[in-house]
Amino acid sequence: MHVITTKTIREYAVKYPDAADALFTWVKVVEKANWANINELRLTYPSADLVGDNRFVFNLKGNHYRLIVRISFTHKNLMVKWFGPHKKYDRIDAKTI
Repeated sequence: MHVITTKTIREYAVKYPDAADALFTWVKVVEKANWANINELRLTYPSADLVGDNRFVFNLKGNHYRLIVRISFTHKNLMVKWFGPHKKYDRIDAKTI
């Protein structure tokens, strides 16, 4: 899978340095993946949630952080939409951010 906006990942890693390792590990795992559908994704990330509009939420760093991405299984790419602490996640709409 191709992660569009790796620059955004680096920016989030600077903003949340305690989550940097978790973010970069996620990127490495995703870039090696070749998911064709949600079932294959869930073999790697069982807790990933589909929230609508091809947007998925990943729990990172022991569920202290949430990462929202939009996935195109057809085109084999992901676009990072949002990353932040769980408390801030509770105040956003993952379907539209």
